[in-house]
Amino acid sequence: MAKTDFSNGLTASESMRVAFHDVDPATVVWHGRYFKYFEEVRSTLLDELDYSYQSMLDSGYVWPVVDASVRYVRPLVLDQRFTVTACIIEWELRLVIEYRIHGEDGTLYTKARTVQVPVDATTREMLIGSPSILIERIERRLRADSRE
Repeated sequence: MAKTDFSNGLTASESMRVAFHDVDPATVVWHGRYFKYFEEVRSTLLDELDYSYQSMLDSGYVWPVVDASVRYVRPLVLDQRFTVTACIIEWELRLVIEYRIHGEDGTLYTKARTVQVPVDATTREMLIGSPSILIERIERRLRADSRE
């Protein structure tokens, strides 16, 4: 995974704590649970764009994840507090989101990437290029961020 500068992108973050149901018998987070963390912050990011999963459906599109990659740098453990950050790095043809999980002291624990593609909710056909509603919402957010 390439290095991504999250400071200039469309980002959202969630603070979390490792729950008992997320760990294996060694009290280490089971590798599949990380996708739950990514989904939580991805939903927050999309909500902040005013393009939640319900809005996607209402606009006639679904966005399945078609590719995902994760680099587990350090293990998260039971009761550990951490922050998950998501950053949109592509949106014109597909939605590419990169994630970082950091401990409270700033230590990097995990980095990941998901790729989602737009699919017509009725025909189930994949679109070539993102629908204008997503591009408009992202451009609106970028304009608002540049004024701050």
